[in-house]
Amino acid sequence: MDLRQLEYFVAVAEEKNFTRAAERVHISQSGVSAQIRQLERELGAELFDRSTRVATLTVAGKAALDHARAALAAAAAVGQAVGEVTDLIRGRLAVGMVIGCTVTPLFDALASFHRAHPGVEVALLEDNSDRLVEGVRDGTTDLALIGAAAVPDGLEAWTIVSEPLVAVVPPGHPLTVPRRVGLRDLCAHPLVCMPPGTGLRTVFDQACAARDVRPTIGFQASAADAIADLAARGLGVGVLSESMAAHYRDRLTAVPLHDVAEPALLCLVWRGGAAPALRELLAHARRSFTIGETTTFGVSTRTPRPS
Repeated sequence: MDLRQLEYFVAVAEEKNFTRAAERVHISQSGVSAQIRQLERELGAELFDRSTRVATLTVAGKAALDHARAALAAAAAVGQAVGEVTDLIRGRLAVGMVIGCTVTPLFDALASFHRAHPGVEVALLEDNSDRLVEGVRDGTTDLALIGAAAVPDGLEAWTIVSEPLVAVVPPGHPLTVPRRVGLRDLCAHPLVCMPPGTGLRTVFDQACAARDVRPTIGFQASAADAIADLAARGLGVGVLSESMAAHYRDRLTAVPLHDVAEPALLCLVWRGGAAPALRELLAHARRSFTIGETTTFGVSTRTPRPS
């Protein structure tokens, strides 16, 4: 067997489809199929169940997958180790970003990293936070910007933002009357929230469960703009982070929740033992997030740098 066959095997296993795997590795589907068949002949076992449209791993395939990933990682590490010594970093990085969260320092970091290390191929994808964390855990994603209620267990993390949830309502809404607003007051109204799997929704759901409150979720949207627009039209009380709500103060009032102390987090997560390329990208990210930027959950506002 050779590394190319292992690469194709891992691609099919992760994509669960020969066509998508072929697109990912940039060869024809027939080429991928032929190489997988050759690998199966060498191993003496079928790796995939081809009886349905979804390519699912057989018992032998499941046993082989982690070893194939380890072999590919080891081969990549050889080149990275040599590159590190010679100041030349190569390879591929998959970066994830939570849907609906436009954070320009991350883009700045990717741009400056690309200029410094053009030999590294960088891919950016969007997904909800739960799936991004799964990708980091299984090695399909190297670095992810996620929203969370807490730093995921077993991963390295850098928390960029930690702030409370607030309710957002249009002028004249009953929740704007000057008084203490708690979670039960909020949940007496239909709500507009982010969907399950997002960091803000996880914080909200955990707070409701801890206080035995059952909210009525009228609308769900992944983008803060959509939640604000729905709330402004009176379709429900929006639930956002404090910094998100600040961008809509011209048409919505942010109402603090006195009994929800749990903050929502925005953080970068990655696995320990980062390869040289990822360590370099993290260094660029730290510079981009800490120099001249005020970062919020939904928007990054550039502030003047000292002269």
